Amino acid sequence: MLHTITTITDDLETLIQDDPVRPEIPLSQRVNANSRIYMLKNGDQTLAVTCVKFLTVVPAAVEELVDLVESATTAVFYTIWSYAGGAGRELIQQVQSSIQEEFPDISTYVTLSPKTEMARSFHLKNGARELRENSNTINYIYK
Repeated sequence: MLHTITTITDDLETLIQDDPVRPEIPLSQRVNANSRIYMLKNGDQTLAVTCVKFLTVVPAAVEELVDLVESATTAVFYTIWSYAGGAGRELIQQVQSSIQEEFPDISTYVTLSPKTEMARSFHLKNGARELRENSNTINYIYK
């Protein structure tokens, strides 16, 4: 079942310590008017987690994730981690559907991914294509 996190709780501090991609991003930047944490759960068991920022542009660097915007058109998936095989893919699909319902003005779904083979393989395997290579990141775009 998909859970959308829109408020900060003490449990989230523990959860984001498992973030293998962007552990340096503080919780206040992960959950605010333009940011959400999404979790795929089976009962009390967390299967996968992703953090999404809503912007008007495709960011090239982590520093561009701090902007707050009024009319976002782009959902930026900037980290994901999984505790169960296949859960990351299922989470991405469910989050995209949830965002489409909650934010109808969002028309672009991209990542701000590290330049690793693991990230590349994950995104290409799950239907994304490479949009742009930046100095320290790669943006993948989902349909």
